[in-house]
Amino acid sequence: MSIFKLDKNCKYILPYLLSFIISLPAISQVTAPTISPATAPSSTSQPQGTQPSGTPRSTNPANPRSTTTGNQPANSTNPQGAGENGKAAGTDATDTGNQNSQDQSKQNQSTTGTLTPEQEAKQELRNKIYGYSIFADKNLNTIPDFQISTPFNYVLGAGDGLNIYLYNFAEAAYEVSVNRDGFITIPRVGNVYVSGRTIEEVKKILIDKFSKFVPGMLGTGGESARTKLAVTLSEVRTVKVFVTGEVINPGAYEMSSLASAFNALYQAGGPNEIGSFRDVRIVRNGKVISHLDIYDFLSNGKIDGDLRVQDNDNIVVSYYLKRVEIAGLVKRPGLFELSPDEKLIDAISYAGGFEDQAYRGRVKLERITSIERKLFDVQESEFKTFEMATGDVVNVETVLDRIENIVTITGAVMRPGNFSLDSSPSLKKLIENAQGLREDAFVGRINVLRTRQDLTIESIPLNYTDVINNVVPDLVLTRLDQVVIPSKFEMAETAYISVEGEVNNTKIGENEGKFPFTSNMTLEDVLLQAGGLKESAYSTEVEVVRRKRNSIAGAANAQISEIYKFNVNRDLSLNNKETNFVLLPFDQVIVRKSPNYVEQQSVFVEGEVLVTGPYSIINKNDKISDIIKRSGGLTELAYPEGATLLRRTIVNSLQTPVDYLAEEAAETNIKRGTITNDLPNVKEESIGIKLKNILKSPGSFEDLIVQEGDIIRIPKRLETVQVIGSVLYPTTVKYGKGMAFSDYISQSGGFTTQSLRKSSYIKYPNGNVDRTRRFLFFNVYPKVEPGSEIYVPQRAAPALSPQQAITTTTGVLSSIMTLIFAVLAFRTIK
Repeated sequence: MSIFKLDKNCKYILPYLLSFIISLPAISQVTAPTISPATAPSSTSQPQGTQPSGTPRSTNPANPRSTTTGNQPANSTNPQGAGENGKAAGTDATDTGNQNSQDQSKQNQSTTGTLTPEQEAKQELRNKIYGYSIFADKNLNTIPDFQISTPFNYVLGAGDGLNIYLYNFAEAAYEVSVNRDGFITIPRVGNVYVSGRTIEEVKKILIDKFSKFVPGMLGTGGESARTKLAVTLSEVRTVKVFVTGEVINPGAYEMSSLASAFNALYQAGGPNEIGSFRDVRIVRNGKVISHLDIYDFLSNGKIDGDLRVQDNDNIVVSYYLKRVEIAGLVKRPGLFELSPDEKLIDAISYAGGFEDQAYRGRVKLERITSIERKLFDVQESEFKTFEMATGDVVNVETVLDRIENIVTITGAVMRPGNFSLDSSPSLKKLIENAQGLREDAFVGRINVLRTRQDLTIESIPLNYTDVINNVVPDLVLTRLDQVVIPSKFEMAETAYISVEGEVNNTKIGENEGKFPFTSNMTLEDVLLQAGGLKESAYSTEVEVVRRKRNSIAGAANAQISEIYKFNVNRDLSLNNKETNFVLLPFDQVIVRKSPNYVEQQSVFVEGEVLVTGPYSIINKNDKISDIIKRSGGLTELAYPEGATLLRRTIVNSLQTPVDYLAEEAAETNIKRGTITNDLPNVKEESIGIKLKNILKSPGSFEDLIVQEGDIIRIPKRLETVQVIGSVLYPTTVKYGKGMAFSDYISQSGGFTTQSLRKSSYIKYPNGNVDRTRRFLFFNVYPKVEPGSEIYVPQRAAPALSPQQAITTTTGVLSSIMTLIFAVLAFRTIK
């Protein structure tokens, strides 16, 4: 009865049980490790000849190039599609993955965000370790090339595929693979055990097997075999390799059987900050079969003991035993691991040797003892024998910034500069090495500046003529001696001849009228260097002013100069008596301007005249009325009350040197009547003239004498008045005959509370200005003319409020009343 009831219940339970069993594969897929975008496998990095295991990439922040698929740690293997090896790897490496899960999480964190201070310090330490950059270089690909020819020493194993070819006399081809038991199966030959044997050994076995039924496989009669046999790899098996110890990413890795132990170490990121680069062990079947020294690869490009990995090999990296730091002027400073028998010279060799500026005579070494630090000074002779200890820090300093055998010669020699004391031990030899003295050398007294032991400078004067004639012995030089050979030119003042006035000196801006003095220079010579005489030159009175070198000292009327006058022809020749007048240093030649020579001068008339433009000055006393008369007079629209005279003059500052080019440009602009606002040395001033009175009374005192460059401007009739300043509405008002100053202020809105009425003024069109006057308590404003500008200044202090004005007035009246009462009281008493 109970069985019946159980069967009856199973009828309801069975559908749910079947659904659960069917969903198991899906559940296993959900619980498998997820692949993040940062660790997703890439088809481009899938090596040829390896079986894809579906494992995620192993990502290492210190070694970002570890992203290949098929050579991955088994602890990250996805069971889906991995086969039996994949499942075993995932099972065997679980403990290893758990031990390093914390380090992996930190590394994954560093790839997605900024490093923590602890991680930055660790990364900085790794970057200093010699050899770490090889494993951190993402461009370095240590995966072997699968397109290479089949190595004859390749050891076969389960999973390898072989191509067997018979050719020449008999031909056949077979494609076989090594099964789990290590056998290959060939038709007619049967099973052949090949696991653990090399390609060369398998080839010999197959030749023996095929020779039983294939003719020509064995040579006879001293002849070679007629049928040849070739064995090549068609498929390479995948092996599981463990990389443990002090590495960046320890774990189990699936790799090609062509890979070596170094390739496995590279996939694991290489040794970490405490891992050894000098002793990497390859453990196979519980025995150490080889040792790797990575420094051998770094120094010589090869690694003795690097073997091809086999299934379940273990690459073990222990911690370092002796590591030292080389700092300072070496080619490759950093941390270097030393073997027990290596000395200081080996550490320096690993660091690339000394730089060019390094001090090789002694290095400073700092060692950590059991109590404190200890400093060693290691001589160069001890480098090969000095024993190093772990933690030693070697500092290579720079050479001294000095020359041990230097002497210097300067002055009047052919090749001044620094020389070797070894090749120039004496004064004569030094001057000889400097290729001798120059012609201007002053040999009567040369100085040798010598540095004493106390670093004071001693001056040794010598007469080099006596040294040459062996009157005095040659001076033996010492280190840092400075020999100074004076020049005759340096001991003499630079002589010159100055030429001023009316000469064609085109380089006046460069030479400032001064020409170098030469012996026997004549007046004609210096005038020729100055470019000759100008047309305006007063050639009959050319003066030469000479310094008086023997005047009476202390006399009030002592003569200080002599003046010579010459009549110079236009061809720069003198009369027979005066010719070849020899000049002396610092003579001054003055060529004055002829009093009868005057260049054409022009005045410019602009505005409302009949004919505008430039007008030449005929007489020196030409006045404004003369120029207006020559221009045809005023037009009907002319406004003579607004006429102005613009005059420009050149002003030179006594504190700054004269700019001759700027002055010439200013003169040219003035003569042309152009604007000169951009020239700093030109002063422009507008002169208010009363042209109406001038034309009414020509020659009166108001009729000014014109000058070159003057501009007479006569405006058109003006009909407005401008009001600006402290008014309610600054504007331009139409001129009205009979309107007063206050009328224009009213049309501008009136004064403001801040208007300073008593200081108002008016500017007339001709440039004249008139101010407001005071009569008792009243303001008397100036007369307004057409075109005038009314300006009302603003009060600096704020205006008084009504209450303040009443208080101030009350105080003033009180003071006046007090004064009146005092006067009356005084008169009453008197």
